[in-house]
Amino acid sequence: MNSYLDKFNDSIKNTLFVKLPEDEQKFIKEKSLALKFSHQEIKQIVDIARDLSIWDEKSILEIFPDHDQKKVVFARLRKTYEDIRSKPNSYENFELKNIPQEQKFTFKTEAKEGFGLGLCPVASQKTRCCNLLTLDAVESCGFDCSYCSIQSFYNQNTITFDSSFADKLKNLNLDRNKTYHIGTGQASDSLMWGNREGILDALFLFAKENPNVILEFKTKSDNIKYFLENEVPNNILCTWSLNTQTIIENEEHLSASLDKRINSARKVADKGVKVGFHFHPIVEYENYLSEYEEVYAILIKEFKKEEVALVSFGTLTFIKPVIKQLREREFRSKITQMPFVDASGKSSYPEATKVEMFKYAYESLTPWHKDVFFYLCMEEHEMWSKTFGYQYSTNNDFERAMLDAYCKKLNMEFLI
Repeated sequence: MNSYLDKFNDSIKNTLFVKLPEDEQKFIKEKSLALKFSHQEIKQIVDIARDLSIWDEKSILEIFPDHDQKKVVFARLRKTYEDIRSKPNSYENFELKNIPQEQKFTFKTEAKEGFGLGLCPVASQKTRCCNLLTLDAVESCGFDCSYCSIQSFYNQNTITFDSSFADKLKNLNLDRNKTYHIGTGQASDSLMWGNREGILDALFLFAKENPNVILEFKTKSDNIKYFLENEVPNNILCTWSLNTQTIIENEEHLSASLDKRINSARKVADKGVKVGFHFHPIVEYENYLSEYEEVYAILIKEFKKEEVALVSFGTLTFIKPVIKQLREREFRSKITQMPFVDASGKSSYPEATKVEMFKYAYESLTPWHKDVFFYLCMEEHEMWSKTFGYQYSTNNDFERAMLDAYCKKLNMEFLI
């Protein structure tokens, strides 16, 4: 008994066993001692118990099979668990837990070593990528979206501004005979900080002085004060990441509501700035297609196709460190309650689900097809033809098509 107890204690090291309720810890320990689960089985059982708690589903005590054979028990437990994660989620009786009600941060301003145009952090030859370049004016985001990968790279409570950002922008060595597409919303939200530390002053000046640059601000906020009070360079795009209000309320914590995001986009478009919309991630849950369709319909009603430069679609895609980080958090979320399949080395929805969500979204926005640039983000090449009816042969072809469409919308010359 003692030798197996030592094995059990060794197996729960580096797991989230101590984060489980005491009754679940006691239960798992008793069942492990009785059935002699292996090291890997114990680790998986702990993860199952933790996931069920985060998802606000039945506890492991309620779903644990009643049988005296280890293999049968573990197989049945895994099947019940996979059945729970594979059915469409319901937020109807979902109760949030430990979600911040206000933003509390520590702000730092320091000179950051190194600077330049970075590649999109999720760029991959395995997926069709637009070759977006990034400028990180701020590190870490003030919103608390359940699915966000930023939390695995930065300290979420510390927001860091680069004190030498403006000077570094001026010293960027760009080819004047080439068109660039640069985004500022990869390591943080582009607008939620406003002009703190002069970041918008610096970026607007950069856009003015580099007319061959398409500068995209991507946000989930409604902080458009600077855009409304200042002259906006013609080569700036302002884009909003949108979702259904169900997902915003339950998974995109502290961000602006759907109405506020759309109203902000409307005000910016009224000023003559071209706008765009990112539906990333589209999340599967009960009646999700009809709820997303309502959002698509609002956009068609509220915006003229001439005002909109782009619409993108994407979905949940996880790397292991993010899944681990989510399990460690003391909160509730259904964002990982989904059937995981391999997606170019990451975990995502099955192909059939992706085709359904992307094709439905694209067809719902049919009136914009000829005048707005649509694309899929972080998806394998074949997904394009299955949802849009066409695909690009290479990332460079995709990039050129995007830049050409944006330049036409912005009345810019496309410099290859």
